[in-house]
Amino acid sequence: MKKKKSTKPEKKKPSVNKELEGFDIRIDSFGEIQSSFNIDKINEFLNRNVEDKKLANREDIDEIKKGTSKDEEE
Repeated sequence: MKKKKSTKPEKKKPSVNKELEGFDIRIDSFGEIQSSFNIDKINEFLNRNVEDKKLANREDIDEIKKGTSKDEEE
């Protein structure tokens, strides 16, 4: 009898925002996070696109989303 070949489904890449095209993240054998993007770029994207419930009542939320602060303006 011939053995059946086990077919593993190919991993499809999830659909992502165009700004994050090519983003890949892994955890290596030492438990360190390996990413294809700079962590600062990821944080800037999240600040612009994700509403943080803890910061909702802050007066300077608009400056945070834009990436500026009161200290930088002076």
